[in-house]
Amino acid sequence: MSTQKTVDFLSLSVANYDLSSTADFIFSEIISGKQIVHGCINAALTVLIKEDPEFLKCLQKADVISADGQAVVWASKLLGNPLPSRVPGPDLMEKMIQIAVENNFRIYLFGAEQPIVEMVANIYKKKYGDNLVAGFRNGFYKREESSEIATEINSSKADFLFVATPSPNKEYFNQEYRASMPNVRLLMGVGGTFDVISGKVKRAPAWMQNNGLEWLYRLSKEPRRLWKRYLIGNSKFILIIIREYFRKLSNNKS
Repeated sequence: MSTQKTVDFLSLSVANYDLSSTADFIFSEIISGKQIVHGCINAALTVLIKEDPEFLKCLQKADVISADGQAVVWASKLLGNPLPSRVPGPDLMEKMIQIAVENNFRIYLFGAEQPIVEMVANIYKKKYGDNLVAGFRNGFYKREESSEIATEINSSKADFLFVATPSPNKEYFNQEYRASMPNVRLLMGVGGTFDVISGKVKRAPAWMQNNGLEWLYRLSKEPRRLWKRYLIGNSKFILIIIREYFRKLSNNKS
């Protein structure tokens, strides 16, 4: 079991790794016998941890936290604790799928609408064989069903669990029920990734992702639904980072 390299970012210990190194570290922890809950931080979740102390506590319990957004990478540099690059959830999930295939691990897909999660399961079965997918179910459920769902996932003997439900639901589910799923080696929240894999949603071009403009691409596709989330949310994020910058500046002078 190797020591994780981390960077402090607003009370979170964020993994100081690029995409490949993150996947390699998670795999090394898994084969050493450790169960890993993976979390991520981006602009929207930065706002959420500042507005909801309980969510901050939940995210702090994750074993590995990745910088999912380019804005977080830029902010880390401004704050003096630079991260090497963003680790996009869909890309990390694909890396972990490859590890699963190479090591005969099985996966469970939990989230999205039923036709979407079925499509994703079928895509992976067609590409890698039926044995890869231990089970799947949609992400629409009542809170009182959570324990039953965790039991179902554990009984499937899946090694990796990918949870494609919104934040903070996926983070709370993974932390609250990790002990109920001892067979699962990796619990990873992947948000809207199933929609991307199925083709329902297109990802922004690489140049937009690399320049922190993925939010603008998504906003252009669904302006009525997303304008408030991004325009107000991004403004809050910028304000949080500016305040933190001047707080650190003041502390350094005193």
